[in-house]
Amino acid sequence: MSAITQKRPDINVITLTLLAILAISLLLQHEFALTQAVLFLIGTGLGITLVHALFGFTGGWRQFTRERNSVGIRAQILLLAGTSIIFFPIVGQSVPELNGFAALGQVGVSVFVGAFLFGIGMQLGGGCGSGTLYTVGWGHTDMLITLAFFIIGSTLGSVHLPWWISLPNIGEVSLIKSFGWLPALIGQLVVLAILYIIVRAIELHRHQQLTSLNPQLNRAFSDRLIFGPWPLLWGVAGLMFFNLLTMLVAGHPWSITFAFGLWGTKIWQALGGDISSWQYWSGGYPQQALNSSVLADTTSIMNFGIILGALLAAALAGKFAPDSKLKFKRIITAIIGGLLLGYGARLAFGCNIGALLAGISTGSLHGWAWLLAGFSGSILGIHIKIWMGMDKPIGGKAA
Repeated sequence: MSAITQKRPDINVITLTLLAILAISLLLQHEFALTQAVLFLIGTGLGITLVHALFGFTGGWRQFTRERNSVGIRAQILLLAGTSIIFFPIVGQSVPELNGFAALGQVGVSVFVGAFLFGIGMQLGGGCGSGTLYTVGWGHTDMLITLAFFIIGSTLGSVHLPWWISLPNIGEVSLIKSFGWLPALIGQLVVLAILYIIVRAIELHRHQQLTSLNPQLNRAFSDRLIFGPWPLLWGVAGLMFFNLLTMLVAGHPWSITFAFGLWGTKIWQALGGDISSWQYWSGGYPQQALNSSVLADTTSIMNFGIILGALLAAALAGKFAPDSKLKFKRIITAIIGGLLLGYGARLAFGCNIGALLAGISTGSLHGWAWLLAGFSGSILGIHIKIWMGMDKPIGGKAA
C-alpha cells in the first residue's frame, strides 16, 4: 500500500483552470507576442512544480532552525548549484548562441536591511515570494492578505528606494566579471558543497539519520508526475528546467517581486494618486512598464501563470480547499509579514527568487549578502511567532 492516501482530483476546478490558462495564452499571443504566451506557460509550470514538490524557502528555513531538519535547505543548495552550472557559462558568454543577463544588485546597506526585513516577513507572512504566489493559487485564504500587503509594501519600497541606495554600498559586484565564469563557478560550487556538508552533519548529529530528498512511494511514475506529490529532487529539477527556459526566452532569470510594486503603483495611479515625485518610476524599464499594459510585463504574466499552475496542481492532487476561517493573530501576522516582504524585497533588489536564487546563480555578490541577512531575519521571525504564541517553543510543548 502507498504511504499516502491520494485524494480525488477536483474535476470542476481542473476544467475551469485549464480553460483559463488556454484563454490567457491565446490572448497574450494575439495581443502581444508569442514570447509572452510562452512565459505565461513557463510560469504555469513553475506553479505546478512548487505545489507538487512543496518546494519553499520559508518552510525549509523553519525546519532547520527549529528541528535541525536540513532536507529543505539541502534541496535549495542543490538548486543553487545546478542553476549556477547552467547560468554561469551563459552569463559569461561562453556560448555565443545564448544571451542572458545576470541579476545584479548593489551590495550595501539597502540589501542587508531589506533582506533582513524580508526574512522576518516570510515567517510572519507564511511564505516567501514564490511561496506567497503558489499558496494563493492553492487556495490558502490567509495568503491573499499576505499578497495584498506584499503589494503595498513593494509599492512603498519603490518610493523610498532612491534614499536607501544612496546609503553606503560598494556597487554591483559580478563574480563572473571579476574572476571569469569558470573560476567563479568552481569557487561557488566549493562554497555550496561546504554548506551542504555542514547542514547535513548538523541533521545527522541531531537525528542520527537524514530525511531523504527522494522518498519512495508505491505509485506509478505517471501518477506521481500528474497528481503528485513529487520528491524534492523532482522539484529541484523542475525549477532548474523552467528557470532555464525563462533565461532563454526572456533573457534574464526568473524573478517575482518587481510585478508587485508595478501592480501597486498602477492601482494607486488609477485611484487618482500622484506619482510624479516617485523617482523609481520616472525612467528606464519601470517607467516603460508603468505606461504599458500589465500583460506586457514579463514578471507579471509569469506570476499569473504561477498562481494558475498552483491552482491546477492543487486541484489535480485534490488539495484545493479554501479556508474561510481566519484567527485574529493570523490576520495581524499576514498584514505585518506582507508589508515586510514587499518593502524588504524592493530594498534588497528582489526576494528569495529574484535576488537570492537569481543573484547567486548568475554570479552576483549581492545574492550571497541577501542569503546571510535573509536567513538571520528568518530566525528572528520564527522567535517572534513563538513570542506571540503562534508556534510552540523550540524544544518545548505548544504554548
